[in-house]
Amino acid sequence: MNVPLLDLKAQYKTIKEEILDATLEVYESQRFILGPKVEELEEKIAEYTGVRYAVGVSSGTDALLVSLMAGDIGKGDLVITTPYTFFATVGSIERIGAIPLLVDIDPRTYNIDTELLEEKISSMHEEELSRLKAIIPVHLFGQCANMEKILEIANSRGIIIIEDAAQAIGSEYRFKDGSVKRAGSMSKFGCFSFFPSKNLGSFGDGGMVTTDDKDAYQKISIMRVHGSRPKYYHKVVGGNFRLDSLQAAILLVKLNYLDKWTEKRRANARTYRDLFAKLDLEEVELPFEGDGRHIYNQFVVKVSNERDDLKNFLADHGIGSEIYYPVPLHMQECFKHLNYKPEDCPVSLDASVKTLALPIYSELSFEQIEHVVDTINSFYRG
Repeated sequence: MNVPLLDLKAQYKTIKEEILDATLEVYESQRFILGPKVEELEEKIAEYTGVRYAVGVSSGTDALLVSLMAGDIGKGDLVITTPYTFFATVGSIERIGAIPLLVDIDPRTYNIDTELLEEKISSMHEEELSRLKAIIPVHLFGQCANMEKILEIANSRGIIIIEDAAQAIGSEYRFKDGSVKRAGSMSKFGCFSFFPSKNLGSFGDGGMVTTDDKDAYQKISIMRVHGSRPKYYHKVVGGNFRLDSLQAAILLVKLNYLDKWTEKRRANARTYRDLFAKLDLEEVELPFEGDGRHIYNQFVVKVSNERDDLKNFLADHGIGSEIYYPVPLHMQECFKHLNYKPEDCPVSLDASVKTLALPIYSELSFEQIEHVVDTINSFYRG
């Protein structure tokens, strides 16, 4: 039985006619850059995430980059984030000339460890604190970071928070008072990616910045078009960070199905848990799920040993899997100048050699999930 890591063709088949109609409308309009489709998507994403404003941009990476720029963060400033994330999180900090400070992750959620975050900031001397401008928590794999604690730490020191919600559209965080907020609505900026493999994926690159701050919204809107308003008049230096109309039209179709697809992913996660529970496989640790809404952009298990051999074994049995991430960012060659040692972030290092993402997409059948679990059981039980 074939079980790909992700089957975008299966999803496309269910919405093909709607997609073709939506894109044909754009072709007929000949409005390809920004325009009414982008504006409509911005309004709907703002409503979906629970914020006042949203700005469509060219990618999740550019969402991070323009948010840092709009936050007036630049050369020599310090920005705290995690080393266990996609490259763009730290790469964007470097690109604007700021200095990334890397804090290790929580071993259960793989999100930034807030105790270590607090320790890091408490240990900084006055000159460093004056340069500490932002924290970028990553809502990894579709589960929100511990935002209550992060907000407490940041707000007490006037530090900007930029949520990297690239993998987390629709995920929710429950505060101690019972209130619930969605990813991208709990900080100055929320950054989303519409890369095709995301729960809400375009047919190419695309991204979105969310905010409740009107001034920040206006600034990003200007910066995404080279900093010009009106056209050809530039008060600031921005970039070409525009979302195109074709991608917006496709995303508008898909947004109508997003919650349905997300709930199917969550149901698939429950099926995995039920099947693994019957086997009592000590070698496999299932994803931790808090009391918020985990959207399962990935279903990542942690194995006690032989991760790479397991991956190959699954491939031999027609099952796709992926390693997120094989090299933590503090160990990447391009960040050698930051002078981190592998042991500086031991939990990230451990995750990089023991975790494996299994298929979780919404079109998976029970039989396919059962095949994945039975194959893993065969690997460890022989």
